[in-house]
Amino acid sequence: MNRTALIFYGWYIVLICMIGMVLIYGIRHSFSVFFTPILAEFGWGRGDVAMMLSLNVLVYGLMAPVAGFFCGRWPPRVTMPVGALILALATAGCAFALELRHFYFLFGILMPLGTAFCAWPIYAPALMNWFHKKRGLIIGCVQVGGGLSMACAVVVEFAIEKVGWRSTFLILAGTIIVIFLPLVFLFFYYQPRDKGRVPYGLDAPAIDARILREEDKEAGEDFDENTLPEVLRSPKLWLLVLSYALSWGVANYMILAHQVRFLQDVGFSSMYSSSILGLFGIMVCGGQATGFLSDWVGREKTMTLSTTFSVIGVAALLAIRDTSQPWLLYIFSICCGYGAGLTTPTTIAASADIFHGRHFGVVAGLLLSGMGVGSIMGPWFGGFLYALSASYTSAFILCVISLILSCLFLWIAAPRKVSRKSTQVRG
Repeated sequence: MNRTALIFYGWYIVLICMIGMVLIYGIRHSFSVFFTPILAEFGWGRGDVAMMLSLNVLVYGLMAPVAGFFCGRWPPRVTMPVGALILALATAGCAFALELRHFYFLFGILMPLGTAFCAWPIYAPALMNWFHKKRGLIIGCVQVGGGLSMACAVVVEFAIEKVGWRSTFLILAGTIIVIFLPLVFLFFYYQPRDKGRVPYGLDAPAIDARILREEDKEAGEDFDENTLPEVLRSPKLWLLVLSYALSWGVANYMILAHQVRFLQDVGFSSMYSSSILGLFGIMVCGGQATGFLSDWVGREKTMTLSTTFSVIGVAALLAIRDTSQPWLLYIFSICCGYGAGLTTPTTIAASADIFHGRHFGVVAGLLLSGMGVGSIMGPWFGGFLYALSASYTSAFILCVISLILSCLFLWIAAPRKVSRKSTQVRG
């Protein structure tokens, strides 16, 4: 181990992952900005167009555990560039789409396939490899990139106004090729040993992983020694998957897909509506950056805090009737964005508490699968409910119910009990 390095190399991995989150998820999270010009050009129904995002999140969620399973078996520095190329080609292809089925195939199927093999399903286990301690903080730092990807909506809106939505898709594809690919080729390492390091929190190479596994077995909650089928049979796993499906798949993606269109219906301009989405994304960053709160006060209490913020934000959105109350938009963006951001590192850290070990890549992928399945009830169902009533009221009420249930399921999974046992043994 090189002890002369001033900066632990794992922090460079964190930075690469953050940049990847911004560039890769910025394409998906800009959907609501593309939503209006695509509607205007082709005249399709809102639910039909929103299905693009539902398919994207669903396929991504289904492919995430596959990517998580293979990330420790195939060289990530090979799979990640291949995934990035697929993502870039699918994004560029959207610029030439002429029919709804073209968007479904490119945006809904190919794009998430590429994303799964070059983004979070690879980042999550890589970060767990590099950091033995401060995982809540690290996950929150990287997830800040996801929040910034939503703030990209303002840049995308500006680009659409200047060069059109088709050329904007080409620009987004170019950022993957020009910025992300070189970073992966030159600087990304999946395991600390590939760079001659040991994980952060282990003081010397002499600390063997077998020692850690023995301590975990004494705590009575070690899934690292169990087979993958045993992990998959754990009720705690599926409670966490269901929790993430409700919070992000149903609630947050419904809001992300429709909020810009909703605000335009109320009477706000396209740029102002996109700027609200940008503020939402910035607040997501704030929530993700404070993921360390779950290390301090516990996963369940932090999840309760994030849910409270989110519910207040959605309530503000429900109260908007016209352009005379713009202050409600800021309550929505600040509260709902912060709550959404804090949910992600809290849920992932709770999963790492219970399922740390060689199967965590699959566990992290299954969380995204839940999000993907939940997204069918998110963007698409939001458009369906609007078609029934010409209003988003029912859709936003469904968001509130989903958020509350999400918090309840994480409490039932009880990661605090695992953390308490582990602390008692290691203390």
